[in-house]
Amino acid sequence: MALFYQHNINDNTKLGIWQIEEPEDFFLASVPQHRAITHPHKRLQHLAGRYLLKHLFPDFPYEEIVIADTRKPYLPYEQYHFSISHCGNYAAAIVSRKERVGIDIELPTGRIKKISHKFLNIQEREHFHVAGTWLQDKADTSLTLNDKSLTVLWCAKEAVYKWWGWGSVDFSDHILLQPFEIKTEGSIAANFIRMQRIFDLGLQYKVFEGLCLVWLSSAA
Repeated sequence: MALFYQHNINDNTKLGIWQIEEPEDFFLASVPQHRAITHPHKRLQHLAGRYLLKHLFPDFPYEEIVIADTRKPYLPYEQYHFSISHCGNYAAAIVSRKERVGIDIELPTGRIKKISHKFLNIQEREHFHVAGTWLQDKADTSLTLNDKSLTVLWCAKEAVYKWWGWGSVDFSDHILLQPFEIKTEGSIAANFIRMQRIFDLGLQYKVFEGLCLVWLSSAA
């Protein structure tokens, strides 16, 4: 067993991160493979994510999962709402009996700077650069100060996108992150503008050594 992290948000909602150390046969003994994935590591990530669903809620019916046109997996009868994310040797999942959810995990690297202008709007770039709120981790000298912080911001927008589930989202225009000081864990307020509505969203984040996690399990 390689459960890296678990957080029971409440009686109806749980999330976890699985560090993949097992061979593919370990997961195939329990998890049906829903689609053909030829790349071995991506297939392992896929299986680990679905295995984690049942680890969080033993009665999760993952044999009923179908894939929407937007590539979002879901249960037709919505016994559970869920979201899955993968990166490297990790798979993360959040599951709720009551509400839509979204989750994203990423490994921070310098590549995030090259796309930051695509997912952050002008106001966000001004705040998070000028205010100097970059996460300071003196123990991690392999990354520049803002790699982890940019990754948290990216994960937040990915989590909102997965929570929405209907596609057609512009990360810069439709998802607006309110100013906050980026630490090792905390909350993020966001506005999601879609279908002539403004959704007030509350996200949570946690930064591990070499791994960023953001999840969403509430909306107003």
